[in-house]
Amino acid sequence: MLTTADFLTATQWVGALTLVCAAITVLGFFLKWGIRFRLVGITAFIGVLTGGLFALSLVPFTRTLIPDAVRYSLIYDTGAAQTVIAVPPKITESQLDATLRQAAADLFSSGRLSQGRSQLSIRARTILHPEPGVSQPLFLGEVKRSLSSRSDEEMSIEIYHNNFAKLPKSTA
Repeated sequence: MLTTADFLTATQWVGALTLVCAAITVLGFFLKWGIRFRLVGITAFIGVLTGGLFALSLVPFTRTLIPDAVRYSLIYDTGAAQTVIAVPPKITESQLDATLRQAAADLFSSGRLSQGRSQLSIRARTILHPEPGVSQPLFLGEVKRSLSSRSDEEMSIEIYHNNFAKLPKSTA
């Protein structure tokens, strides 16, 4: 994964290329080259790339990795205070706890709409197939975290133990 230092290095190189293109563009205007207006467009485009790379060098990239978390799929997201993730049916309670913590870290965004709520609610569900052609969603747990603070010390995790009893037992 690229770091902010990598983006800063790229910014320096692309910035130098922008200056070279600008010099060639100025030379093109003095010598009245036929492509001088295309050179303006090229220089402007590379300048925009330089600005974008510089912005990426300012933003810290952080990704929290929670041990024992399993892969999940985002099923429903209002962009506000409610989301639903799907987990495999062979998940354990400890894995669900870790996965809910991982989802809470991954899905936090300061740009979410609160719509009068102060917490983001993430529910985890799986799909059971009690008989062929029948699918039954089963909610296994829920995490509620702050919509305003990235490091939420008061995050609450609720695991629905009675629904875990409905999961198929693994034969391994």
